Amino acid sequence: MSLNKVEPEMEKSRSRITEVTEKGNTGVEEGSDGGGFGCCGFILITISFFFILVTFPLSIWLCFKIVTEYERAVIFRLGRVTKGGPKGPGLFWVIPCTDTFRRVDLRTISFNIPPQEVLTRDSVTIMVDGVVYYRIFSPTVVVTKVENADQATQMLAQTTLRNMLGTKNLSEILTDREEMADQMEHVLYDASKEWGIKVERVELKDVKLPISLQRAMAAEAEASREARAKVIAAEGEMN
Repeated sequence: MSLNKVEPEMEKSRSRITEVTEKGNTGVEEGSDGGGFGCCGFILITISFFFILVTFPLSIWLCFKIVTEYERAVIFRLGRVTKGGPKGPGLFWVIPCTDTFRRVDLRTISFNIPPQEVLTRDSVTIMVDGVVYYRIFSPTVVVTKVENADQATQMLAQTTLRNMLGTKNLSEILTDREEMADQMEHVLYDASKEWGIKVERVELKDVKLPISLQRAMAAEAEASREARAKVIAAEGEMN
């Protein structure tokens, strides 16, 4: 897959991000409105407001929360996601007795893929590791759709690395590392966008060959150099 082919695909995928986000947020909001809070829910909210008024101004310290510029807060009221989407950055309001919230970091996160033992298509066992950069683009989706987004992304990256390299020959892995990294980025992106995560970059760091194979390749390279040297010497004598 060339870079010219990858760029249009990435543009199409970016356009699909907005659709996924809107569908995810709409589904969550519809779930909140579908059944409402019920009679007991409204009673609890009313009692909470009553205690806020009774304990004012001390209660103000429990009602206002702050998130930083790179964070968003997903608020749950009686277990349901509140309307309006994630809050932040800055100051926002919660009801102490009925509301809970989750902070979501929007900065780019990186992690190392541990060395993976891969059997290539030409039956050579190698060890490959890499690094993945990703960020969260939909805080509501990442909180409600997946239990542990970081761990899920890491497990997906390890599996994708083994599966993808298993379809390549050793020569392709050694020479086309950048192209394979682009392909892996595209595969991870398609899989993780449903969780509200965008994989931004993938790099293959190191490819470790077995010692016996390294010696065989070194001997082959040395024999090739010696053969070229003999050809050059023979041509010089003839001239």
